Amino acid sequence: MLSQALLDKLNDQMNYEFYSSQVYLAMAAYCSAESFDGFANFFIVQAEEEKFHAMKIFHFINTLGKRAVVSGMSDPSNEYGSLLDAFDQAYEHEQTVTRRIYDLSDIAWNEREHATINFLKWFIDEQVEEEATFDSIIQKLRRIDKDSNAFYMLDAELAKRTFTPGA
Repeated sequence: MLSQALLDKLNDQMNYEFYSSQVYLAMAAYCSAESFDGFANFFIVQAEEEKFHAMKIFHFINTLGKRAVVSGMSDPSNEYGSLLDAFDQAYEHEQTVTRRIYDLSDIAWNEREHATINFLKWFIDEQVEEEATFDSIIQKLRRIDKDSNAFYMLDAELAKRTFTPGA
C-alpha cells in the first residue's frame, strides 16, 4: 500500500520530470539561437523523453488509485556560456535526477512497497543510460575542441535523434 510520504515523493518526482523537460527546452532554445541545429534537436528530443517520464509516473500514481498532483517549478536557466557549458549543466541535472530516483527507491524499499520498487527499476536503468549519453557527448565535445569538421559531424549525428517512447 502506498503511503502518503511515498505518494508525495512520487508526485514531487513527476513534477521534477516536467521541470526537466523545461530545462532541456531552454537548452534547445540556446542551441537554436546559436545555429547548433543538431544539438537543438538533441535537447528537444530529450525534453520529450522527460515529459514521457513524468507521464509514466502520472499514470502509475493513477493506476494505484491515488491522485497525481501537478505543481509548478522555478524557471530553468536560459543562459549558457557555451555549448559545452549547456551539456555540463545537463549532465549535472541528470545526476540530480539519479539521486532523486535513488531516494525514491530507498523509501519504497524501506516501506516494502513492492509495486513501486518494481516500477522504479525502469527509472534506475534509464538514469544509467541518461548519464552515459551526456558523458559521452561531453567527452566528444572536449576532444573535438575547435575542429570544425568534427563538430559539424557531431551536430549532424545529433540531428538524426528521434524520440521513441519506451515500454
